[in-house]
Amino acid sequence: MRANLDRIALRGIRVEAIHGVYDVERVQPQRFVIDATCWLVRPATGDDLATTVDYARLAEALADDVRRDPVDLIETLAERLAARCLADPLVAEAEITVHKPDAAIGVPFDDVGVTIRRSRPA
Repeated sequence: MRANLDRIALRGIRVEAIHGVYDVERVQPQRFVIDATCWLVRPATGDDLATTVDYARLAEALADDVRRDPVDLIETLAERLAARCLADPLVAEAEITVHKPDAAIGVPFDDVGVTIRRSRPA
């Protein structure tokens, strides 16, 4: 990770969507919870929204990305969300966790999640 990066973290974005490998997962929407952390390159001073990431707009964009185009793997969904974060020129790195607390697992569990971390090419 580069030095002197600011960090914005969004935790617990809740979205109903259809993603999964199994037929049962492709019938009815299920709950997904997204955590997104973005490391920003930004001016040392400035009290202007243009010098940072608008986290409200980012949260909406991430939720929209979860709702569109079903995928089999939550790893694929995490890649999509990381790419969304990195599309902002101020974002140097992004870490995404996709939680699928209602996954079709045959044993009792609290949560399943995949975390990825991606950087803007140097």
